[in-house]
Amino acid sequence: MLILSGCSEQRLFTVKAVAAGVSSLAPFFEEDGSLGEDSKVTSQQPHSGLQQGNSPGLYGGTSKPTVCDVDRLKDFLTDPDNRQKAREWARVVGITPDRIEEYIDGLTPVLLRHDTLVKNHDYKKSKAVPFDALLEAGIAVLVNDQGLPAVKCSCGNPLRSFDKDPEKISVKFEDGNKEWDGYEKSSVVAVKPSPQPLERIALVDVDNPDRGINRPVGSEGESDTTFDATEQHAVPSVAGMTFNQASQRLSELGLAVAYSGSGDELPTGDASVTGSDPGPGTKLRFGDAVALSLGEGTESGSGSGSGSGGGSTDPSPSDEESTPGGGTPSETETTPGGGTPTETETTPGGSTPTETETTPGGGTPTETDSTPTESPTPSDSTPTATPTATATATSTPTSPPSTTRPTSVKPTPAEPTPVDPTSVEPPTSEPASSEPVSSEPVSSSEPATGDPAQSPA
Repeated sequence: MLILSGCSEQRLFTVKAVAAGVSSLAPFFEEDGSLGEDSKVTSQQPHSGLQQGNSPGLYGGTSKPTVCDVDRLKDFLTDPDNRQKAREWARVVGITPDRIEEYIDGLTPVLLRHDTLVKNHDYKKSKAVPFDALLEAGIAVLVNDQGLPAVKCSCGNPLRSFDKDPEKISVKFEDGNKEWDGYEKSSVVAVKPSPQPLERIALVDVDNPDRGINRPVGSEGESDTTFDATEQHAVPSVAGMTFNQASQRLSELGLAVAYSGSGDELPTGDASVTGSDPGPGTKLRFGDAVALSLGEGTESGSGSGSGSGGGSTDPSPSDEESTPGGGTPSETETTPGGGTPTETETTPGGSTPTETETTPGGGTPTETDSTPTESPTPSDSTPTATPTATATATSTPTSPPSTTRPTSVKPTPAEPTPVDPTSVEPPTSEPASSEPVSSEPVSSSEPATGDPAQSPA
């Protein structure tokens, strides 16, 4: 008999520190200051380690000349002499090389206000080499329409979302990247996709924190408008909304979202919100956070990328990134090993299996309604054939009424009687249908009874 004792050592993920103003050793573009420059920004204390890309005040801006030369980046990547770099760059961001200019035109230059976790990429031996990085506050980046960092401006390196647990990292300061003033491991953030594609990004002026900047997505600052960041807004009533609806509503008022939880994922987009702290009517200034209370049984998941509006998700990672611990930031693991269960598999006793509908390739279905519906998770622990509704958007079950189905219990033998047999056939006379009656997910186009109204635009 083998007896194991003691506690296993917690696995930590190595993250390379990248300080503002320090050149990369193997950049895509030579860091000579012609492509973009970082700024001196004091790292702010975040309200939570995980933040959605639409969080007001997540990023900063400046009234000075642009911090990223977008046109120069496009010229560099479309130059025939840089064809191989362009192929690798496009592969990392999930596009074809002929779409590079179009893709870059949809990005927006901002400054990081927090030490931010990303997946960075060096260019070595004609290949893009991924590595987990912590970018210091003040670094200039281009973000996409989901608020995710996409390019490091000074070197042109493509960026992707950090896909590990921010609480299980080991930051390494090396290659000239010394530990900067104000660094605290507990204060780093990882950015998750906005529930809806952004039309503008609400920034804080890093030179004047009392002033806010509204920057249209895809612009470089020429169309900026400013607003009073000290103006206060009342917390709206969010009880009964889904997590995505509540976060979208708060964002429209210039308020950020926090929640009590841990791990590398936000709550699912359709998680039921039961209240907030502070409560409705409380006055808060731009960028302040509202903590959402969620219904019992709500679990963290990948719903942050499946919000209303059907926005694009972070593109699939490159071949080098599809290793254990990596993968697409918005993963939906419905079965052990990540596979999709077959529809004809039955559970012991002949009960009808629970079916999980996924899109080809196992990705999260793109929703077009403001209230996304998570795919039900198969459960081996349910002893009966009656499936359990998994949606937590409201307190009223969203699955259709249970329909009587054959069970695996055989009828007890009895003496023949002159009474005609009932119209109900024996449970074993016909195989169970491979298509469950009540486990089909609620259609995203027809909200279930009791679903909250969509948040105002």
